[in-house]
Amino acid sequence: MHIRSATEKDAGRLLEIYAYYVEKSAISFEYDVPSPEEFRRRIAHILEKYPYLVAEEDGVIVGYAYAGVFKGRAAYDHSCEVTVYVDRKAKGKGYGRALYEALEEALRKQGIINLYACIGDPIEEDEYLTKNSEAFHRHMGYAKVGEFHRCGYKFGRWYNMIWMEKIIGEHK
Repeated sequence: MHIRSATEKDAGRLLEIYAYYVEKSAISFEYDVPSPEEFRRRIAHILEKYPYLVAEEDGVIVGYAYAGVFKGRAAYDHSCEVTVYVDRKAKGKGYGRALYEALEEALRKQGIINLYACIGDPIEEDEYLTKNSEAFHRHMGYAKVGEFHRCGYKFGRWYNMIWMEKIIGEHK
């Protein structure tokens, strides 16, 4: 496995991975798959300030992770939101862990201390959403710090949203 910085040229493959989560799951609360141009813009915008990483296996991108603004005020500059997506056919092989570990290292060097993950949380597990993301984040050292009830509506049902937090540095 090789982890590297994403480029706008990766947008097509990253969008291919992401489209599944938009169309077939409530992991993403987007209803429509973004256009390739929009996805390229998103990548470029994130790369202006934060790392955006891809994991490759035999030259094929199998997952990606990135950081983004937690809140748009200067006082929050040592915090960010993190996201990871792994190709649905490549789950359980350690790509998510490797991407998050590399992302954390890059963010630590950038002076980020608090990491936050916003996660769709099923009221009852169903074919669109399970508790796997929460379990993955807990396994990665995140703790649940907040829950919003029935705030996401997708596939004709309501979902909760949770926030999980991981501290990766000292608050001096």
